[in-house]
Amino acid sequence: MKKYWKILIFSLIALVFIGMFIFLWQKSKPQPVAYEEFTPTIKDLAKTTVVTGKIEPRNEVNVKPQISGIITQILKEAGQMVQAGEVIAKVKVIPDMQQLSSAQSRVRLANVNLKQAKTDLDREQTLYDKGLVSADEYDKIRQAYRQASEEVAAANDQLQVVRDGVSRTNASASSTLIRSTITGLILDIPVKVGNSVILSNTFNDGTTIASVANMKDLIFRGNIDETEVGRLVAGMPMKITIGALQNLNFDAHLEYISPKAVETGGANQFEIKAAVHVPTASQIRSGYSANAEIVLAEAKNVLTLPESAIEFSGEETFVYVIKGKGDNKTYERKKVETGLSDGISIEVKSGISQKDLIRGPKIVKSED
Repeated sequence: MKKYWKILIFSLIALVFIGMFIFLWQKSKPQPVAYEEFTPTIKDLAKTTVVTGKIEPRNEVNVKPQISGIITQILKEAGQMVQAGEVIAKVKVIPDMQQLSSAQSRVRLANVNLKQAKTDLDREQTLYDKGLVSADEYDKIRQAYRQASEEVAAANDQLQVVRDGVSRTNASASSTLIRSTITGLILDIPVKVGNSVILSNTFNDGTTIASVANMKDLIFRGNIDETEVGRLVAGMPMKITIGALQNLNFDAHLEYISPKAVETGGANQFEIKAAVHVPTASQIRSGYSANAEIVLAEAKNVLTLPESAIEFSGEETFVYVIKGKGDNKTYERKKVETGLSDGISIEVKSGISQKDLIRGPKIVKSED
């Protein structure tokens, strides 16, 4: 019985060794090389580039006050339409004490001059009625009185403007009423009631009361690498995609290419602008991120191959044309002239025909 078990164990060991030997022998045998095979096809090719940028209005205007003061009322809010000349906010004037003092002094002086002019006119009127002075002398005195009266009115107007920001004579054009300078959409109102605001002058840009823009006239603004900018020309069509709007697409055309590069991340890039053609019903917001696809070159109805089937040798290109079938296949190396490439397919101008079968790259088998 023991002899039987020994024979059985040795037989199993022998079978394991024989099986391992056969397995290793099969693995060591050279496997036949298999290649992908391609037939040239006729199709359109286009070399494109994608530029990342954003959508913004062509003209965005910052509405600023004409006087310094405090915001007392805001009549509009961001997102509302506003017409040119429409009031956005109201400002209460905080007068400058030096200007106020000067205006008050001017009023007092104007009243003194008017009083003296009235006395002179009354005296001259008495003499004129008696025929003791000429009409010419009387007219001069009366003219002086009229000028003094106008000076009093002007001094009072100036005092009201300095003190209140508006005078009775120009109430309709009050500088305390902040009006929109254009018709458009209010993008932002960065101030609140109670905020102090200052007017724009030589030393200060002034406080922005509101940003207003025409959202029917939009542009795409982005940057393109220096290696591709040389292929761009004004008027080229573009396709704009806004990811935030479920990849909504718009047509555009290139309007501007910057003549000066800007270094970004160590690379020289040029700013471009394109006019966006937005349908009337579309709601586009300023600042949306967008991608612009630009066709740099294209070729229509050309013979093409996958670029992986092309062998590049210096400035020359070759393909391997398959001859025969099955185990009798041979590969003829032929020189071809290539053209436009889109990164996947490449144009073949000469050297092969649509009837040829072309060898591609090796088929890599996965290890079991």
